This record gives sequence, structure tokens and C-alpha cells, in this order.
Amino acid sequence: MWFRNLQLYRLIETIEHTPESLHAALEQQAFRPCAGLDSHSSGWVAPASRESTALVHAANRRMMICLRREDRILPSAVVREHVEEKAEAIAIAEARPVGRKEKQRIKDEVITDLLPRAFTRSSHLYAYIDPDAGWVVVDSATAKKAEELLSALREALGSLRIKPLSVNRAPSSVLTGWVESRPPESFSLGDECELKEPVDNGGIMRGRRIDLASAEVKSHLDAGMQVAKLAVEWRERIGCILCDDLGIRRLRFLDLVMEEASDVETDDALARFDADFALMAMELERFIPEVTEAYGGIDEG
Repeated sequence: MWFRNLQLYRLIETIEHTPESLHAALEQQAFRPCAGLDSHSSGWVAPASRESTALVHAANRRMMICLRREDRILPSAVVREHVEEKAEAIAIAEARPVGRKEKQRIKDEVITDLLPRAFTRSSHLYAYIDPDAGWVVVDSATAKKAEELLSALREALGSLRIKPLSVNRAPSSVLTGWVESRPPESFSLGDECELKEPVDNGGIMRGRRIDLASAEVKSHLDAGMQVAKLAVEWRERIGCILCDDLGIRRLRFLDLVMEEASDVETDDALARFDADFALMAMELERFIPEVTEAYGGIDEG
């Protein structure tokens, strides 16, 4: 349940839904497995999985939701092999070459035949809504993937007025300044970064387990490269990669937080999920404003 990536969105209008009314809205688009010739299917499931049937898990006025997507796995190599076998059989039986259009027809027939029998693979996208703080927080490494969940949520609610996080200072400039000088007091630098030349198709330098104060890194910065990704820790409680697109990746809750989580003694899986969600959201409630403040504050324009 602990989020591993963050895509951040500001609520333009307050969401008035209660957990109960939000559940009712999502229930109209609850997940159903692929049927017939469906190549994929998506819908809402309970965030707490087997422990609850509720499509909304609420804690401290925050509401967690989960979108499940199921894809049929039909490798192109398998389709291609079946098409070639069928085309070869026709060519031998009728002593003629099989043309391009006919091969496309055969391919359509192969897909129609194989798709209902294909294996399926499921993935889950989590998010939570914090109406008091004005955030929608999506556990996704990319904005494109997060938009899958947001689009489904808009469809379920009829509308969803949000906008991606925008800040007053360029993140790459801020992160570069941290490496050249030092980060704010609440942050410490890790041992990983990605540098980019600030031009289209410019060079990229990636480094792991490196000293960010090294002469090598300094030489790249002196040459005009800027920091696009930077490993940091926040108050010894959260580790992550801050990115110039304002995404936060490889989120880790460090020992101080996990020790607090382990202090909650319960054998009830739902109670454990609830306690973990409450603790995670409380940490992010403090962490996110310090990140945005480091970027010069939120651009409300």
C-alpha cells in the first residue's frame, strides 16, 4: 500500500463527495474482467483488496481509491508464427502466393481465435484525495499513466477540476543549485543524479553511487548541464528521486517511519492497512509542502 511514486495535482474545486457517495459513483464503473474479444478492461476495485469491498478507503478525511487494469497477453511473435503457418498452408494447398491484404485478413482471424484464450495480466493504480489540503496524489511514475486513473475518475464523477502541480521556480534550476551549493536544511543529498544539457536532444549523464561534490559532477555543471533527477532524503524520514517534471519517483519511507508503523500492534489486516495509510498520508502532508516551497511555492495562476 505504501506509495512508490508521486504525481501531484491541485484541486481547482473542492470535492464534496463523502466516502459513501464516492463509493456509489465508482461502483457504476467497478472492475469487470476481460470478456469476449476485449484486449483490456479497467475499473475500480477496493484499495484494501481482499480485506474490504469498499471502493473508497477513508482515513482522516482522506480517501484512497484504486483502478485495476487487466490486459490480455498476446505476443506479436505468437501471432506472427500462426499467420505464417496459415499463409504457408494456403500457398501450398492452392499453389499461389499469399498477398499482403490476405495476410492481414489471416492476422485478424488469428487474433480473433487466440484472444479469448490468452493469459491476462493485471496492474493497479492507487491514488488518494485530500480535500482539506487540496491535493489528488497518484502513485505513478509518469503523468501519462496517472492520467488513466484521472480520466476514469472524471468519467465516474462527471467532472473533476484539477491541474498538475505548477511551481514558481524551474525545478532543474533549483536542483542544480542544491548540487552546486547545498539543499535546504530539511533535505540531504543522496548519491545519484541525472544531468542534462538544456537543449533539444542534448547530452545526458547518469550517475549512481557517486559523490555529487566530485570534480566530475562539477565539471559537467560548469559546462552548462543541469540536474534533471536528484536523489535526496527528507528529515531522515523519506528518500526519493526529485525530477525536473515535478514527479517524485522511487519513494521510500525510511526507518523512522517504518518503526512507527510497526508500533501499531494488530493482527487485523484491514486495521493494518488503515494505520499504514494514515501514517503515509500524514508524512506526505508534511513532505509535499516542503518540496513545493523549495521550488518557490505553488504557482496558483
